[in-house]
Amino acid sequence: QVQLVESGGGLVQPGGSLRLSCAASGSRFRFKSMGWYRQAPGKQRELVAVITSDGMIKYADSVKGRCTISGDNAKNTMYLQMNSLKPEDTAVYFCNYISVLDNSWGQGTQVTVSS
Repeated sequence: QVQLVESGGGLVQPGGSLRLSCAASGSRFRFKSMGWYRQAPGKQRELVAVITSDGMIKYADSVKGRCTISGDNAKNTMYLQMNSLKPEDTAVYFCNYISVLDNSWGQGTQVTVSS
């Protein structure tokens, strides 16, 4: 099973930027997709961005133009660059990995956007 560890969250002012990282380790077999989700207090977990094995990338409408998902295969790490952050971006951000054998989640990293 894949183990995922997120990092990079924190407190940032509106308009600021953060880069989240997700380090993957363990057995990876027939990767299907990897992505970022977030969950705000009292709300359901929602997709932020996902990249599939055939290279397709999808962003939530709420973050289009402000966020970029990327990966570094050599480091087994996925990133989420977030710019022009808004208070409504405040949430716990989770990394997700899906393969034919696995559906793994990280423990999450808190992002708080506040002045």
